Amino acid sequence: MDNNFLPVCRQDMTNRGWEECDFVFVSGDAYVDHPSFAAALLGRLLESHGYKVGIIAQPDCSTAQSFTVLGRPKYAFLVSAGAMDSMVSNYTANNKPRSSDAYAHGGEAGHRPDRALITYTAKIKEAYEGIPVIVGGIEASLRRTAHYDYWSNKVRRSVLLDSKADLLMYGMGEHSIIEIADQLAAGIEARQIRNVRGTCWWTGKAAEVPEGKDIIYLPKFEEVSANTPEGKQLFAKSFVLQEQNTDSINACTLVEQSETRFVIQNPPSLPLTTQEFDAVMELPYTRRWHPQYDKPAANGKTGVPALAEVLFSLTSVRGCFGACSFCAITFHQGRRIQTRSHESLVKEATELSKRPDFKGYIHDVGGPTANFRQPSCKKQLTAGVCKNRQCLGTDPCPNLIVDHSDYVSLLKKLRSIPGIKKIFIRSGIRFDYLVMDKDKTFLEDLVKHHISGQLKVAPENVSDKILSLMRKSTHKVYEDFSREYEAMNKKCNMKQFLVPYYIAAHPGAGLNEAIETALYLKKTGFVPDQIQDFYPTPGSLSTCQYYTGLDPYQTTPDGSFKEIYVARGAHERRLQRCLIQFNKSENRSLVKEALQKAGRQDLMNKLLKK
Repeated sequence: MDNNFLPVCRQDMTNRGWEECDFVFVSGDAYVDHPSFAAALLGRLLESHGYKVGIIAQPDCSTAQSFTVLGRPKYAFLVSAGAMDSMVSNYTANNKPRSSDAYAHGGEAGHRPDRALITYTAKIKEAYEGIPVIVGGIEASLRRTAHYDYWSNKVRRSVLLDSKADLLMYGMGEHSIIEIADQLAAGIEARQIRNVRGTCWWTGKAAEVPEGKDIIYLPKFEEVSANTPEGKQLFAKSFVLQEQNTDSINACTLVEQSETRFVIQNPPSLPLTTQEFDAVMELPYTRRWHPQYDKPAANGKTGVPALAEVLFSLTSVRGCFGACSFCAITFHQGRRIQTRSHESLVKEATELSKRPDFKGYIHDVGGPTANFRQPSCKKQLTAGVCKNRQCLGTDPCPNLIVDHSDYVSLLKKLRSIPGIKKIFIRSGIRFDYLVMDKDKTFLEDLVKHHISGQLKVAPENVSDKILSLMRKSTHKVYEDFSREYEAMNKKCNMKQFLVPYYIAAHPGAGLNEAIETALYLKKTGFVPDQIQDFYPTPGSLSTCQYYTGLDPYQTTPDGSFKEIYVARGAHERRLQRCLIQFNKSENRSLVKEALQKAGRQDLMNKLLKK
């Protein structure tokens, strides 16, 4: 095997002269040595600090022997479900098994177990009695406390307890993984590591629970898991407390009791500085999938499809102050923006341009939101993000700094690199932020240089009531952007189109809101080919809304949270989706049914006329 990669077998270890690894990273993804894959990024980071790291990628969980291929590590197993929550990876929004997995060999489904953290940890503990196991990644991050689980339709306890792991890392793990490694190397037991930011630990002794003014007790697991009106009110209260404590500057320590045990969430890790971000992204990755995937998988395909999405893309930012309700980035990366330097990005783009397989196109320069390159306000740098105020949404903060100049400057530098024909921007553009910018230089550059034929944007809905629940801008802002985009194309003598995305059956939305969207699409003459069904994934405000039927940020006169409508069941969700795609012939009968249920038979001819 290629020793430019981290070891995946004993022979790789022998080639390096190793008798044991310090850490073995078990991942639900295939091993791709690229910074977009956590096992590679954290493995290379640990390597740069002098630790010996091996990787077991997508092990066969039918036997504990699959977890022994690298032997017992000196310090611990590091376990991640991969780039996606394993249940989201394995099932569609309608709870049907997926037919493929972009993060697996050949794109085959079935290589990642359901509830991967629990499964992997159990097998590791079976293989090596007493071995420390530290879980992390998106599945750990978004299930770190009591959470609603769509697939079992109940509230589950912290995955730290269910997996029986010794420690849980949440958020982006660069700082915490090195602190943990150094403490383990110093002889501190994993269960006794309790002072690292970005981690959750547990204890069965009430006397060990920290005390002080910066400690917040969440409602108990038994309370939030009760399927009662009171239990759902407490679940919503717990969510708000957690969301208010996601910033490393102003977050408190959170404590959640689960029967006789306590889960303690330390404040989040500090964001990476620009220098740290650059250094992590410039570690010696091969930027290839491991050679073991060069041979065909059972489906006859080679490689790992997810690499194609990122191979010629540049990660320029982390974090997002947009805080959309249906997105869990607030809980994972946070609302504060972290940026890489122009110099680092130009260096990476230059190196990419020299690859023999480079065709002249950079596929993306961005992150969660491409056109965020700075904090939303100066206050964040010293006080953290506001606990009770959103930066954008339907009511943007008056302190919001709207400035694309740094992004414009970066893109200009990248465009000037020899060998680069075009740079696309494919990660999300916040059009509301763009509309607020009085300087239209970025919009002009976007139209001239960074799209080809069409621009994908995400208005998500046309009802301001639903957009408010989503924390998105009003529908008027989208219409303003549409006019600005059309005018800029005309100015640049170009003809490019908008492709808007919509979500069906988001909490709060009923048939009337779907009809409102359908009528708007009829008026504009654009009906999307694809509609995203709302998916209640762990860790998002929208999932809290879905489970509880409540808006946790609106209260009634008696102090309880306001009730909202929630579409439940596959048929009702399908009715909403079909209304939005009213022009498809296969949807006609369901559109008729939906209009009849809504008492809007008057719209039959308008929506169904060919």
